[in-house]
Amino acid sequence: MNRELTDWAGPHGLPRFDHISDDDFAPAMEPALTASAEAMEAIAANPEPASFDNTVAAMETAEEKLNRVCAVFYTLTGVDSNDRREALSREFAPKLAAYNSRVSMDKRLFDRVSAVWNQADTLAPEDRRITELALRDLRRAGAGLTGADRTRMTEIRQRLAVLYTDFGQNVLADERDFVMEVPQDRLDGLPDWLLNSMGAAAKERGRTGQVVTLNRSLIVPFLQYSDDRDLRERAWRAWVARGSGDGAGGAETDNTGIIAEILALRHERAQLLGYADFAAYKLEPEMAGTAERVEDLLSEVWQAAKRRTDEDAAVLSAMMQQDGLNAELAPWDWRYYAERRRQQEHDFDQGAVKPYLTLDAMLGAVFDVAHRLFGLEFTPFEAPLWSHDVRAWQVTRNGREMAILLGDYFARPSKRSGAWCGALQYQHKIGAGQRAIVTNVCNFTPPAEPGAPAYLSWDDAGTLFHEFGHALHHILSDVTWPSISGTSVARDFVELPSQLYEHWLEQPEVLDKHARHVETGAALPADLRDRVIAAGNADQGFSTLEYLQSAFVDLALHRGQPPADPMARQAEILAGLNAPMAIPMRHASPHFGHVFSGDGYSAGYYSYLWSEVMDADAFAAFREAGDAFDSDTARRLEETILSRGGSAPADELWTAFRERMPGVEPLLTGRGLI
Repeated sequence: MNRELTDWAGPHGLPRFDHISDDDFAPAMEPALTASAEAMEAIAANPEPASFDNTVAAMETAEEKLNRVCAVFYTLTGVDSNDRREALSREFAPKLAAYNSRVSMDKRLFDRVSAVWNQADTLAPEDRRITELALRDLRRAGAGLTGADRTRMTEIRQRLAVLYTDFGQNVLADERDFVMEVPQDRLDGLPDWLLNSMGAAAKERGRTGQVVTLNRSLIVPFLQYSDDRDLRERAWRAWVARGSGDGAGGAETDNTGIIAEILALRHERAQLLGYADFAAYKLEPEMAGTAERVEDLLSEVWQAAKRRTDEDAAVLSAMMQQDGLNAELAPWDWRYYAERRRQQEHDFDQGAVKPYLTLDAMLGAVFDVAHRLFGLEFTPFEAPLWSHDVRAWQVTRNGREMAILLGDYFARPSKRSGAWCGALQYQHKIGAGQRAIVTNVCNFTPPAEPGAPAYLSWDDAGTLFHEFGHALHHILSDVTWPSISGTSVARDFVELPSQLYEHWLEQPEVLDKHARHVETGAALPADLRDRVIAAGNADQGFSTLEYLQSAFVDLALHRGQPPADPMARQAEILAGLNAPMAIPMRHASPHFGHVFSGDGYSAGYYSYLWSEVMDADAFAAFREAGDAFDSDTARRLEETILSRGGSAPADELWTAFRERMPGVEPLLTGRGLI
């Protein structure tokens, strides 16, 4: 076994990725699983009466080696997958599921934690909280089941683990294998910065000229700027076909059957535990609580967004008519005409802004905001990581190390799509304690040449701020136990810090300081800055409606009896919403990784909107203080939310900060829907 997988000896306690090979993972996984199983068995079989220390506290550290092996392996499978790692993922999935089932369904552990909970009044607040959560998780995992029900629950969980892995790998394969070459005589409308990005994508794949891939940072601007309607349609259809059986991999990467099986197994799992359906099971521990409350929020926002998109569709259709196109506005048309409209109404061209929005400049903005709000400092250092372009920073405050931040920002064929924040290790105070090692991963288009500036779109810059907001939740975490550290909170609360942090990108003083021309160093002109902000809020009806459709579909698929044909049910749900044909759902089910590559956002995609209600209200607290950098408000935000992790229920953390529950009006106002 390669000890580098568990005894991290790299700079600042990082794993030494240059000393780890794919051949190391299987020999490390087996002993790590065995060690965890033995530790948990010792807790469950302890002849001493159950106490907090010998049961709940002991469970917090029992899986340390396994967590470290998994942290390294699953970080790599997300950012740099290959055939060997995909095969290992398929091999490990049922083994990890079997282990997790044995532990989380152990009646002896359930009984011991229950005994500790019976003494809850004698526990310190954090100790009481993790006992409450441990008991809840054991119950929801099926620790109270017996006989055939218990056996069936184990089978379901193992099968779901395999299906989740297959789903994600199918989507990655379709994304990786699609490349559309764009002939030189069909480049009309594409700005130079996009042509450079398309050229870099071609070079990365050993081709010449310009290509379009399914990297969001490439395909979205292509759909916005290409004058070639036929190529836009071809690119769009490939994008939405991922995982459907019509993608680059054909029937081999078809996820539709996988989705049907996942939905059926989730429903059966929920009913074994006494819930009416999976939505009821999944929403029980969330802030929303019930599907009815979620649907009420989605419907309220839908009505406002639908009115706006109906108006917008009429304007865009008229623009098509003016171009001599006697055709119905299609999904591959909306972004193109919306961008032209944005340029006309706001006198805004992304090409004029790109030189000011380089990755380095926006990282400077991200770090400066964190310093002004929370006193954090970021010092870069060299470390052997998984790719030459991954960056590392030591995060300190007043000389004290707070965390390590790793940034992997550029798209590569081996990286799964999207953007996310992860953690190689969580902050805690057990023994000598440990600080978080946090990863921020994005899929920005890399520069055309090594060492050249990397240009971001306005949306890219927002993504950078968003993922760093998640990182802050880890960096500022100040709790005793790892199970409630950082982002270990209710799913519909976890997006609050990330979405809140996006607001600082729009602050004029941030852009004035950091949005500097890459060649001249000149500040972003004030009039262009104002137009950027105004243009960034344009077409909010479209972005709201495409998101809401995915949220409605996710919720509906998990309510009631699971559909035998999920794609027919998806079509039925969308027809009932009566959305404009030109605005499809943001994530169709066959590539809806949030929902079907794991349990994370299943029946929970609504949580981005739920959190946005809070983030709009939270930023209003800074406005009410008269300063986006008000120190008292920032201190209260850290003390009540960012440092607390899951140490209290989400609604308690929120009301400690705001002293009331939020309303939807700031969200609608912020999106320009009222």
